[in-house]
Amino acid sequence: MTKGILGKKLGMTQIFSDNGESVPVTVIQATPNVVLQKKTVEGEGYEAVQLGFDDKKANRQKSPEKGHAEKAKTAPKRFVKEIRDLNDADYEIGQEIKVDIFAQGDVIDVTGTSKGKGFQGAIKRHNQATGPMTHGSRYHRRPGSMGPIDPNHVRPGKLLPGQMGGETVTIQNLEVVKVDVERNVILVKGNVPGPRKGFVTITSAVKA
Repeated sequence: MTKGILGKKLGMTQIFSDNGESVPVTVIQATPNVVLQKKTVEGEGYEAVQLGFDDKKANRQKSPEKGHAEKAKTAPKRFVKEIRDLNDADYEIGQEIKVDIFAQGDVIDVTGTSKGKGFQGAIKRHNQATGPMTHGSRYHRRPGSMGPIDPNHVRPGKLLPGQMGGETVTIQNLEVVKVDVERNVILVKGNVPGPRKGFVTITSAVKA
């Protein structure tokens, strides 16, 4: 059965296994999520459970958000996300979901927004090769020919310089190393997308 929770990436550290091996882990804080809404085939045309994480400051709360959150008897949330393929019968509006839905050894997918890199060239953005770096080459880091003679225009999809990062990224089949229920923390082996304090979505792995 699919499971899911929203959290915040706190950073990376390392822990040591029983045989003394160093294991890099990402620390994700997942304070209890609140079920804000249940979407059904009859009402919205699909099934999903809407979760909310991390209360908003009072001066940032808007009236529609307040009304939506009051139905679940909670405060408006900073991070709201729908998760599909959950068994709706297991959830009720206003219910809290805690980190103990996951256990050590579970395989998960983590989705977040990647770090923004700003405007970058084709070499950094698309991993293209450089030209000769010798003196007199006059061709070092440019994107190259863009369709002379035959098409006489730049073909759609040409890999060009532009804004890099800030995209939704999912890393699949990560392992849960430890679940700390008292601190509402999940330790995940390896790295997850996004900067520190970035919001992430944790779900059961679809390819496990």
